[in-house]
Amino acid sequence: MPTSSPQDKRTGRPARICRSEIVAAAHAVIDAEGVDKLTMRRLAGELGCTPMALYHHVRDKEDLLRLLLNDYADQVVWPDLPEDPKERILTTAHAMYDVLAAHPWIIEILTADNLFGASALWVGESIIDGFVAAGHTVDQATHAYRIIWHYTAGNLIVRYRSARRAAENRPAVRAQIFTDLNPDTFPRLASLGPRYLTLTTQNTYTHGLRALVAGLLSTP
Repeated sequence: MPTSSPQDKRTGRPARICRSEIVAAAHAVIDAEGVDKLTMRRLAGELGCTPMALYHHVRDKEDLLRLLLNDYADQVVWPDLPEDPKERILTTAHAMYDVLAAHPWIIEILTADNLFGASALWVGESIIDGFVAAGHTVDQATHAYRIIWHYTAGNLIVRYRSARRAAENRPAVRAQIFTDLNPDTFPRLASLGPRYLTLTTQNTYTHGLRALVAGLLSTP
């Protein structure tokens, strides 16, 4: 009885794919294994097509990631903003934080600064507009927005990596260090002891954001 060969399986019309299928398959790879494992070849395997077929829809991995960012941002329902400039800035920053916290992999992409979904421009526009309404120039407002973005991204990266380390049950070297601190050399830290690690796991984003925004508003 004849059997099919690998060459036989490659004959016929190539698999037809659409952008929605590409996005869904890419998200599945990222959710399961992380964004580093997402390659054009891997994605083609998930879709049952050749890498060349993907290039009819996305130019390269960078274009693919931009497509994913836009797809995600298009699904976000941004909040209504208050009239008060300070509260407008705080509300926008919190919305950005919540969106990114739900999908931490996005942070590592956005921090490269060469990828940004057009649908997410609402965040920058709203924060910059808030600072301009408070009396800053557009240039000053843009610098303030970037400072808030760096604070938000840094906060989420640290929390995400700490959570991942804890999930992998990897030992925390700091636990031993803070247990054995010399009180004569580090009196404040030694007085905290193991409590230091507990304090550092608490989410202080809101407290820090309010202090940061207040400082930025008072220093044009």
